[in-house]
Amino acid sequence: MAVERAADVCRGIADNVERVIIGKREAVERVLVAMIARGHVLLEDVPGVGKTMLARSLAASIGGDFRRIQFTPDLLPTDVTGVSIYDQKQGEFVFRRGPIFANIVLADEINRASPRTQSSLLEAMGERQVTVDGVTHELPRPFMVIATENPIEYEGVYPLPESQLDRFLLRFSIGYPERDEEKQIVRDQLVGHPVQDLETVATAEEVAAVQQAAARCHVSDGIYDYVLDLIEGTRASDQLYLGAGPRGSLALVRCTQALATIDGRDFVGPDDIKEIARAALAHRVIPRPEARVSGVTGAQVIEELLDSVPVPS
Repeated sequence: MAVERAADVCRGIADNVERVIIGKREAVERVLVAMIARGHVLLEDVPGVGKTMLARSLAASIGGDFRRIQFTPDLLPTDVTGVSIYDQKQGEFVFRRGPIFANIVLADEINRASPRTQSSLLEAMGERQVTVDGVTHELPRPFMVIATENPIEYEGVYPLPESQLDRFLLRFSIGYPERDEEKQIVRDQLVGHPVQDLETVATAEEVAAVQQAAARCHVSDGIYDYVLDLIEGTRASDQLYLGAGPRGSLALVRCTQALATIDGRDFVGPDDIKEIARAALAHRVIPRPEARVSGVTGAQVIEELLDSVPVPS
């Protein structure tokens, strides 16, 4: 697929989703970036800002299957992946697929489930397959997990370990809408929800073609060096206990390729890195205890590095 056509497909999807998620173009495009880069998203935000509707709207826009998994303390791994049940008529075990077998999977309040259940997503997110009773089952394409967590609740939750946070390509918040936008949202939903009227504007084949076009997007040596300078800056920072690993380098490059494709370009520029670096790297670093006490966050360290690391010409 030509880059111009890929950009048109992306624009059509974003415009369609924005009919439901009003005034949050940046959040819509970031989720689109993750899908094009074959990654997953962690939405960390307060209840009621449209996280579920964002996932549903994306699935509807590409004509894909949508499944919502409500993570609770009693949720079991088999409730996510599926289970083999003995069929007396056939005289053998039959695998019944779990809700993970969908194009867009919403893992709602993922930090409320036990670490064992959280880990059931790792194989699906990393390898796009599920292994149950020694048998491997392929997941549909495209496949994307959009997980949510409430940042203001600390009781009855299991914080995601660093190894699982690192599996998410991007982490960001949607935020509250502006006053005029919220008025429009209220008016539009008095009778019905606009997500019910969304039409499919792209096919799974077109999404796959856009993903391939993004993977071919040119990345110069200067951009690679810029990315590695930022990554090495996280490892050398005296404010961080843990810097970003090689998966962070790869994630940042893939995100910039997706951004360039959405913009209709076949090359990556420094501005692409500046635009997405915070969402792609902040959750991959850990501030030192003394820095955390002073209010330092991973996002702040990434912003400081973006200001201090020289930009390639």
